[in-house]
Amino acid sequence: MIRKARLNDISTIMEIIKSTIEEMKTYNNTQWGENYPLDEDFADDIENGDLYVDDDCGHIKGFICVNFIEPVEYEGLNWSSNDKSMMIHRMAVNPRFRQQGVATELINFAEKLAYYNNVVYLKTDTYSINTKMNSLLKKCGFKFIGKINLFDKEKSFYCYDKLLKNFK
Repeated sequence: MIRKARLNDISTIMEIIKSTIEEMKTYNNTQWGENYPLDEDFADDIENGDLYVDDDCGHIKGFICVNFIEPVEYEGLNWSSNDKSMMIHRMAVNPRFRQQGVATELINFAEKLAYYNNVVYLKTDTYSINTKMNSLLKKCGFKFIGKINLFDKEKSFYCYDKLLKNFK
């Protein structure tokens, strides 16, 4: 069941972050590290009502942040639409629940949340060498739009968008 995250979820979320960072290091992905994301980032997401967790009987399988906050770096890209959009930010799956469709479930939830908010357009980005997230976004029907630079990282971030179909 996907629900809004609560402040008492942060310790588990940070455990997921820590294991995700360790895994990312195995394929030289430095998208996340000691300075980002931090528990304060998730506390802000929770306070703003933007962070959701996939909760299975008290076990957090994964999380996703979905909101209207668009990075200024997105300006100038050739997006598929000028319509109002929602953004997918910080997302990860607990290693204990990988290969069970959790990530796809979280993306599907973001699509339904957007539609519920009368938005039919999603945008996101991920580090160019984050092979798993790049593959997931393509699998879920997101279209590659272009590249941006973020966080003084040496490699670029790939931007994606998706025009949503009617959920009725």
